Amino acid sequence: MSVLIGPDTRLLVQGITGREAANFTRECLDYGTQVVAGVTPGKGGEQVYGVPVLDTVAEAVAQTRADAALVSVPPLLVLDAVLETIAAGVPLIVIITERVPRRDVAVLLAAAVQAGVRVIGPNSLGIIAPGACKLGSIGGPAQDVRRAYSPGRVGVVSRSGGMTTEIASMLTQAGIGQSTCISAGGDALIGTTLLDAYGLFLEDPDTDAVVTFSEPGGAQEHELADFLEAQNGAAKPLLSFVAGRFVDDMPGVRFGHAGTMVQAGGSTAAAKIERLRAAGAQVLSRLDDLPAAVAAALTSPDRAEPDGHEGAGLHGRARAEREAASANGDVRDTAGTGAS
Repeated sequence: MSVLIGPDTRLLVQGITGREAANFTRECLDYGTQVVAGVTPGKGGEQVYGVPVLDTVAEAVAQTRADAALVSVPPLLVLDAVLETIAAGVPLIVIITERVPRRDVAVLLAAAVQAGVRVIGPNSLGIIAPGACKLGSIGGPAQDVRRAYSPGRVGVVSRSGGMTTEIASMLTQAGIGQSTCISAGGDALIGTTLLDAYGLFLEDPDTDAVVTFSEPGGAQEHELADFLEAQNGAAKPLLSFVAGRFVDDMPGVRFGHAGTMVQAGGSTAAAKIERLRAAGAQVLSRLDDLPAAVAAALTSPDRAEPDGHEGAGLHGRARAEREAASANGDVRDTAGTGAS
């Protein structure tokens, strides 16, 4: 089992006739994902790798019963594309596009919360349930994905899209498979944070441990630590790595991603490490120690049993409160990030 997606997921791709979208459409098809439709206004009737192109999302959903969408359109068109997808009743939206205006993201996330729609991204490489389905460019071509990812019982969520695959590959080489791997997104305001993803994994009976990859900037890790403290520790083993400790000495400088910027307060790597460790997460000093640490956590005899219902309520409230604040114009960097 996996979270959010599976072998029965029916995917539509917005902006499918663009070069990037066409490339990852082919990659998804090669991996076995059911890509049932594409949407590009004015190009209805065309095909991309055998996938029919329609003019509107409503038309695509009506004809194909698509239940997930990838959005790969120019940044200034993302808001309209996502609102159209929400209106069509698609419950899962993955936004590949980066550099979406922050206020547009706040509006679309508020609309998604109101409609009960899950958003991943913006600036996400996608999500994968190894051996079953992948959405987006995560992992690259299908043959590379099959080498890096393997089915198993460890959930992975990363603020860096590239590191999502790197972590999965390390685990796979150690004989440890993954249930679902999520590239959370590299912009400063995103739809599914580390806490949201951890809550999903808590609710999944086929995920036994969770790995997170973090960067400086934002408050996602503090939000996750608050949750752990409220639960008196990690209900499922949580292993975290926080990259970029060198950035702590360069406040105000952005590195790579929109959200990777150290600001005043607790957004440094050192502060995140301290908070997560104190809250009950196992924070690793070296990334290459991860496979052995995960293996040990999976076999620990005193591993706590998850309390999925309580966790679901708390992480869901946190997401709703954060996105409601965004909709009211409070678009400070409260989410954090990481993609590609």
